[in-house]
Amino acid sequence: MYRGRFYKMNFQIEQHKKVLVTGGTGFIAGWIIKQLVEAGVCVHATVRDPDNEEKVAHLKKLSKKGPGEVILFKADLLEPESFNTSISGCSIVFHTASPFLFKFNDPQKDFLEPALDGTKNILKAVNSTPSVEKVVLTSSCTAIYGDAEEISLAPNNTITEALWNTTSTAVHQPYSYSKTLAEREAWKMFEGQNRWSLVVINPSLVLGPTVSGKSTSASHDICFQLGDGTMKAGAPPFEIGMVDVRDVADAHIRAAYITNSDGRYIVSKKTSSPLSLSKMLSKKYGQDYPFPKKELPKWLVWLIGPLVDKNMTRKTIAKNMGHDWSADNSKSKDRLGLNYRSLELSINEMFQQMIDQGAFKKS
Repeated sequence: MYRGRFYKMNFQIEQHKKVLVTGGTGFIAGWIIKQLVEAGVCVHATVRDPDNEEKVAHLKKLSKKGPGEVILFKADLLEPESFNTSISGCSIVFHTASPFLFKFNDPQKDFLEPALDGTKNILKAVNSTPSVEKVVLTSSCTAIYGDAEEISLAPNNTITEALWNTTSTAVHQPYSYSKTLAEREAWKMFEGQNRWSLVVINPSLVLGPTVSGKSTSASHDICFQLGDGTMKAGAPPFEIGMVDVRDVADAHIRAAYITNSDGRYIVSKKTSSPLSLSKMLSKKYGQDYPFPKKELPKWLVWLIGPLVDKNMTRKTIAKNMGHDWSADNSKSKDRLGLNYRSLELSINEMFQQMIDQGAFKKS
């Protein structure tokens, strides 16, 4: 019986059943793998290069500690039969592999193809593997809404699992568009069969430490910019939901092993902002790092943002900065029994890990 942080309800992890985790070196995947191995599960993890010690050493270390194990497989999201070997004999598939970048050059190649084609390829492998009983897909809150201004039009000014992003495109918010396309395709392929079940996790912005000890996610870019002086003059005025990576991993595991879990689950602790994160960090590190102490006016960000970052368009700034953000996470608490960590813990552990990496120079 596995409890973890889920004091509200227990559930049984079937140790004898193998699982597959795609994108094994990823931020969320690392914590899923860690928790499963510690629970005694044999995890098949796909990575781009199993021989790249710098990228996979932490997974091998987890396997040595046990009591479960990690078996690494080479796979590529864009290769149609890339998952056929790794999925063999697995009962549950955690599909976490999908790019998350703040800076990009080609939306089609950087986001759309890996997200959509990767989902198609893994689910084709699922359809061809009789042992698979359930798929847990990592989606995003961005598959629920396109821009923050739309949240004010949602019932009670709050997004729920019933809503879908209908405004993002390959040009405007391509990451959000890729997550929407990939999730819709997953539901389409699920509805075309009757053997395996599908559960989707829709996290907000994910914070916290990595299993590898190295920065692996675009969310680390925000943490870095808070401490390196980039935002010293002021933080951008935007709100967004945030959540600890370990809670996101917990949600995946619960979704996999709770028998009646179904549908989508918004996984988000609460709404926060870069300035709020800065204030949390300042309590401990404020004397040593140039954290922002105020927010920049929206008009100024609108004016200079595109000059600093070509991916930050004025349309994106207008539709997302200065707008309230709210999500209903009650389903994740009531149906999955999630007990969310505090964001202050998440951002402080994340920042300390980056200090340990030598990411910052003290002011």
